[in-house]
Amino acid sequence: MGKNLIELGDLTDKNLGQLVLLNNTTLPVSYEEKFYSKLLTTGFVSKLAFFNDIMVGAVCCRIDQSQVQGEQPSLYIMTFCVLAQYRNLGIGRKLLEYIEELCKTEKYEKISLHVQVGSDAIDFYKKFSFSIESTINNYYRNIQPADCYVMSKKMITSDEKKDDNTKQE
Repeated sequence: MGKNLIELGDLTDKNLGQLVLLNNTTLPVSYEEKFYSKLLTTGFVSKLAFFNDIMVGAVCCRIDQSQVQGEQPSLYIMTFCVLAQYRNLGIGRKLLEYIEELCKTEKYEKISLHVQVGSDAIDFYKKFSFSIESTINNYYRNIQPADCYVMSKKMITSDEKKDDNTKQE
């Protein structure tokens, strides 16, 4: 039996409809058309996961510029999903590793996201050293539980910042 192939691909206007369908199938929250059209513009990062040429997962992020002088931008994961029958095959890991590598290359400060309280995704993110920063009560309007956690992972350490500042001097 041949090895199953996981590949990552870019979001384009040609496969945007597939992403909408994937998100509607896997996520408890629906997004409007304007959300998806923004993904193709500057300031957003999206990556699709294909398993034997079938789109089965995706991650969509927003680049958040820091409001603090001297701090690097960070990456906010807006949506992250893998079809249920394709979980535990390394697809989510590959998507997250892509995002982490991008953060290192671009020197993004941290990765953050909101995740529904009680979601299986919490354990997934914890495996990758994400931690819970805070809880937001009544974050979601039409799903229960309505509360969410803000989870994050630091990508740049204080030492790396000092190294960068030393190089610039």
